[in-house]
Amino acid sequence: MRAVVSRVRWARVVADGELTGEIGPGLLVLVGVTHADTTDDAAWLAAKVAGLRVFDDDRGVMNRSVAEAGGGVLVVSQFTLYGDARRGRRPSYVAAAPPERAAPLVEAVAKHLAGAGLPVAGGRFGADMLVESAGDGPVTILLDSTRGF
Repeated sequence: MRAVVSRVRWARVVADGELTGEIGPGLLVLVGVTHADTTDDAAWLAAKVAGLRVFDDDRGVMNRSVAEAGGGVLVVSQFTLYGDARRGRRPSYVAAAPPERAAPLVEAVAKHLAGAGLPVAGGRFGADMLVESAGDGPVTILLDSTRGF
């Protein structure tokens, strides 16, 4: 499972003209799923996101988690995180899990985050989404459950 995690001042997602999720300060988490991912990967990813210390403390040092900073999390599915552009100009997405496998795992990430007490919003799986955000920092972290980072 892969994620691109960005610290944001605000973020929102609109699917098919409808606002499906919105947060103030917090984390925008784009989540990609591959064929071998399991619920253990979803739990690992959620714990990692919840524990990331990327928010400033009183001294201006990135030493607070999203919960400690009082922020929310916007989770958006992003199959293109498994795009392979090493050959040619058109990325291959064969490493991305099919929707029937990926959707429950993206939802599991969101549920684990909510279970950790975080306010969680989301997009609509498989929809053409408009994702807007105001990056804060900018701070952007790559996470990959199979590589342990």
